[in-house]
Amino acid sequence: MGIVNVTPDSFSDGGNFFDSRKAVQHALKLIEQGAEILDIGGESTRPNAMPVSEKEELRRVIPVIEKLEAKVKIPLSIDTMKPAVARAALEAGASIVNDVAASSRSRACESADGVFTNAATSDEIWRIVSEFQAGYVCMHAPLALHKIEKQKNIVREVGKFFQERFGKLKAAGISPEQVVFDPGIGFGKTLEQNLQLLAGLQSFTKLKRPLLLGVSRKSFIGKLLGAELNERLPASLACASLAVADGVQIIRAHDVAETVQAVRMTEAVLSQKNNVGLFSK
Repeated sequence: MGIVNVTPDSFSDGGNFFDSRKAVQHALKLIEQGAEILDIGGESTRPNAMPVSEKEELRRVIPVIEKLEAKVKIPLSIDTMKPAVARAALEAGASIVNDVAASSRSRACESADGVFTNAATSDEIWRIVSEFQAGYVCMHAPLALHKIEKQKNIVREVGKFFQERFGKLKAAGISPEQVVFDPGIGFGKTLEQNLQLLAGLQSFTKLKRPLLLGVSRKSFIGKLLGAELNERLPASLACASLAVADGVQIIRAHDVAETVQAVRMTEAVLSQKNNVGLFSK
């Protein structure tokens, strides 16, 4: 899953593709590099990012989705927490909603008079996903997106969250085949919790739904290794390869060409696991 940030302030590439023409060009380049899904976002979810109004988010992402829908055949994902943006994106040609909020928290939203207020998304996004029969990425994060909540067992906590959300999604008319789970690496987790989640990814496969992992260039890598933002690719690839070995099917990445190569090599090695006994004496 290639990342297309149509934002001025995303932590890694904010401003690089803020212009819709540049965003489309970047997206096409990611496809050439091997991206099989494009994730398009118009609001940064980095810590301390300013909320974006519904009108502004629509202005950023809809032209990009419309242009890409006319040019490419791979699935387009809208990375949003706003129901109106999700609906407009699906109408414009997206087929997946990547919901960082998992419809579970309050988020600063713009009211009709232009004032920012906290308004819960409730399950409105779920109704839209059900209506369009779209894919849905359900990500774990605390109520306040980046507030650290020191659970004693983060792997068990995230597993419980997935099971609870899975039941609610099915009750909202979303079939299991539409759902992908994301443990939300970096969102409201300590360094130790992020590492514990990476070590415990295999436990989430019991839900029998695809897992998505986003670790690309994230700050926990810098905290662990002292690596600056532009120095985090090797660690990002290590995490991606380990995740694939543990059953993760979708890797969300900025550096698509390098990630595809790492994943394909990991898959090639894993494919030989059942054959290693053939060469013993």
